[in-house]
Amino acid sequence: MLAQSNWCQSTSDPIRISNFNSISTQLVISIKGCKKLSSALLRGYTNTPKPFLGTALVCSWRAYLGEKLETQKIMACVDQRYFLPEDALFLGFDSSTQSLKATVLDYNLHIVLSETVHFDSELPHFKTKDGVYRDPSGNGRVVSSPMMWVEALDLILNKLKKANLKFDKIRSISGSGQQHGSVYWRKGALESILKGVNPKDPLAVQLQDAFSTNESPIWMDSSTTSQCREIEKAVGGALELALLTGSCAYERYTGPQIRKLYQTQKDAYDNTERISLVSSFMASLFIGGYANIDETDGAGMNLMDLRERTWSKEALEATAPNLEEKLGPLAPSYAIAGNLSSYFVDRFMFDKKCLVIQWSGDNPNSLAGLALNRPGDLAISLGTSDVVFGITTEPHPGLEGHVLPNPVDPNCYMVMLVYKNGSLTREEIRNRCANGSWDTFNKFLDQTPPLNGGKLGFYFKEPEILPPLPVGIHRYQLSNYEDQAEGGVTTQNVPEFDAPSEVRAIIEGQFLSMRAHAERIGMPTPPERLIATGGASANSQLLSVIASIFGCAVYTVQRPDSASLGAALRAAHGWVCQKEGKFVPISQLYEEKSEDTSLTCKLAAPAGDKDLYSKYGSIMSERMKIEQELVEQIVTK
Repeated sequence: MLAQSNWCQSTSDPIRISNFNSISTQLVISIKGCKKLSSALLRGYTNTPKPFLGTALVCSWRAYLGEKLETQKIMACVDQRYFLPEDALFLGFDSSTQSLKATVLDYNLHIVLSETVHFDSELPHFKTKDGVYRDPSGNGRVVSSPMMWVEALDLILNKLKKANLKFDKIRSISGSGQQHGSVYWRKGALESILKGVNPKDPLAVQLQDAFSTNESPIWMDSSTTSQCREIEKAVGGALELALLTGSCAYERYTGPQIRKLYQTQKDAYDNTERISLVSSFMASLFIGGYANIDETDGAGMNLMDLRERTWSKEALEATAPNLEEKLGPLAPSYAIAGNLSSYFVDRFMFDKKCLVIQWSGDNPNSLAGLALNRPGDLAISLGTSDVVFGITTEPHPGLEGHVLPNPVDPNCYMVMLVYKNGSLTREEIRNRCANGSWDTFNKFLDQTPPLNGGKLGFYFKEPEILPPLPVGIHRYQLSNYEDQAEGGVTTQNVPEFDAPSEVRAIIEGQFLSMRAHAERIGMPTPPERLIATGGASANSQLLSVIASIFGCAVYTVQRPDSASLGAALRAAHGWVCQKEGKFVPISQLYEEKSEDTSLTCKLAAPAGDKDLYSKYGSIMSERMKIEQELVEQIVTK
């Protein structure tokens, strides 16, 4: 064991190593692999000033080994780790379709507190179903009220207060917002309302007159088909728009929604001072001013030049006049949105130095919360919508899927597939076939064989994005489906399945579609690893089906709500970037210690049988043929 006299005495407060014998072997290993050592040694030094820490470690290594070591090399290894203050807390929110969630992380990236506000049950006066209002005329219009999100924020902060959260320990805040939704601030709202909110009153009381329209179109809206085609035509076609912005025009995207407002409610558009996404809207509340749209969420609007990460003049002109001034500038996802508004300092006793980091979309925040950083990995988010996403260094936008800047790595991109029919469609089948019981639903899933005896189903409670099909159910019975010979499979349209087959048909159908479309846009199949998140990721039977269809092991994280977890992690990341005065790779906050954080992934379902994976591939091909026929039928009508 090292004697105290062998320690470098260059500081007035010597650093002490506890339990030194247990790591002495790692010290020797460290000279060959500094990276491993620095993680092993430094976990106990989170309180140590960084310059002292490096000096003391260099001296202690020399004293132990009795050799001349390369000080610069060792200091570089030490500098690869960024430590958070021991008393620091980091707050992340997720303003999703059906709820507002909050997650608090400590300096070790452990979850110390979480709260949720459910819109339907806790804010019933907004009369939403599943957090939204659907136009009963069937025109595809789906909206929410921005005032509901404001009131939910008041409510969740009071819940955190009752849970004795130490607001004064929170160093930074960030958040997640459902992607594509838009909020329209009226002219004069910034100066007359937002900057002058009174800490004695709830925000909801003070923001009633802040908007040029009281409705926010959200990602479930499908009422802008004509606007999509107009924008695509103006820029040279769907593929040209995809190459420019990362996606062809989709009804839920913010650009077509803005164009619709301009065409149908021109007075409201003209009276709009700033257009926010849900993410930048919530950030605006926290800074008491207009927060910028971040580059990642901005890519979900059909308005941003994907590679330049600036607003595209061509796309703006195709959408609406004077649009750039209403959008404001873009900002990197790790940037500071602003300092916390005095409203929250005075009302909830936050530290006045608390930073607000740029908010981003829910899927980008999930990517952060899952610590997804390897191109061979895939993630599936199982929520109101289902989303498949991965990362790439070489974006290739096309007519399917979406490409966005990676929110935690400016040199990478994230690739996504989005399905509107997610958990709500599964719940409808559960209610109809399993008496509303997930236990019964899972029993049916267990008792039916893989491949479902050739029964294939397409279930669209909402108009689907991928494939682009309207509301409806389509069932098919395949014969000779295990026959590999060309033309050996026959397909018959059938009116119904028995309840157990219906349950397996929706589950297999959803994930066969994901695998097929993931392969078509170049995502890795089978992936090296698949991480599942979202509420349905708690269902082990469902995860087993995913493992069989994708042919790989499925992992889950500690908290199914990876979006608010990712937002809290991004709050910590933004704080470190600000402190260091430069971009810091987010992995340096948790690399080699993820087993000790709330980012830990655990095996939930082992990889399925290789032969079964191959059989699913064959039936998947038949499913895609049927899908193409359904799409062609709609086009010709």
